[in-house]
Amino acid sequence: MRLLLWYWGRRGAGGQQTLALASALARRSDVAVALSLSAQSDLIEEVRSLGLPVDVVDTYRSAAGFATGFLRVPSLARRLRRQARAFQADAVVSVMTHLWTPLVAPGLKQAGLRFVPMVHDADPHPGDAGLLWEWRLTRELDAAESAIAFSDNVAAGIHRRRPGLPVHRMTLGAALSGAPDTAARPAGSGLRFVNPGRLRAYKGLDLLRDAWRLFQPRFPTARLLVAGEGDAEALAPGLSALPGVEVRAAWLAEPELARLIAEADVVVLPYREASQSGVAPIAHGFGVPVVATPVGGLTEQLRDGVDGVLAKAVTAEAFAEAMAMLCDPTRRAALAEGACETGRRLNDWDAMAGQLLAVLEPPTA
Repeated sequence: MRLLLWYWGRRGAGGQQTLALASALARRSDVAVALSLSAQSDLIEEVRSLGLPVDVVDTYRSAAGFATGFLRVPSLARRLRRQARAFQADAVVSVMTHLWTPLVAPGLKQAGLRFVPMVHDADPHPGDAGLLWEWRLTRELDAAESAIAFSDNVAAGIHRRRPGLPVHRMTLGAALSGAPDTAARPAGSGLRFVNPGRLRAYKGLDLLRDAWRLFQPRFPTARLLVAGEGDAEALAPGLSALPGVEVRAAWLAEPELARLIAEADVVVLPYREASQSGVAPIAHGFGVPVVATPVGGLTEQLRDGVDGVLAKAVTAEAFAEAMAMLCDPTRRAALAEGACETGRRLNDWDAMAGQLLAVLEPPTA
């Protein structure tokens, strides 16, 4: 099989997933792989080091560059089609959507090329800008021969829009580039909880704030770190003033995100809505148990009582009780072992590559 992996994003999980998949596919003898990547990608040198054929296209680094870059989209779309034809690609796989994907994808179908997008979200998250959301997803699904989803929650959202479109299920893996350097923990320090990633309304920082108010008086040595790009105080006024809480409002590059997770005892995901979480697989990859709300794809990613704890309800009281369960050292050790076992599976990118090839294999007559 001949696959063209397409990802024009600059940073974040899409690049990590592209690199991990490309690395695993390159180790196989039954597939040939080429890539189309942004010249502005944070991981462009790592991808080049794989020795695979890669077309590096100039996208943008700023809002001004995004606006002027629209002028290049038609030529870049033709360039992608030429690359796919020249490579004789059996499928063009979009690893994660990009702002220009809906402008380029229809041309792939018109050219008779098989386009398969990995759909990470089938609906806009509450609180996120939904402007042009349906238009974007509609154009991508209309151009698709089939789609790949990483949770039944997202698969159901695709089926709702396109009942006849084949949707393949894959596992969202943990893209880990090795154990990060972690800081030594001071003697006698309390349990460390971390909530990492972009700070958005649907991620429930207000619920976490209220849960911490209930939890912290019972466990006064515990610490909570909230880290990521966004305005935590706008989302959860008073959060940063609570005892034991530290807020770091800044973009987390992948190595820093991994380090913060690896240094934690527990990752907390108090989401009010979720397709699935990219943080949960990383936490499990480092053997860190997860406490999460019982919403969307999180209920599929966590094995309650095995590698984490699902709160009984989407309330501050339930989330505080779920966090309290991790304060029992024996239970936490068992959950950490379960997280390690889950992490071994999620970091098996050779198996992920096999999944991808299996779902893309043309049906036999």
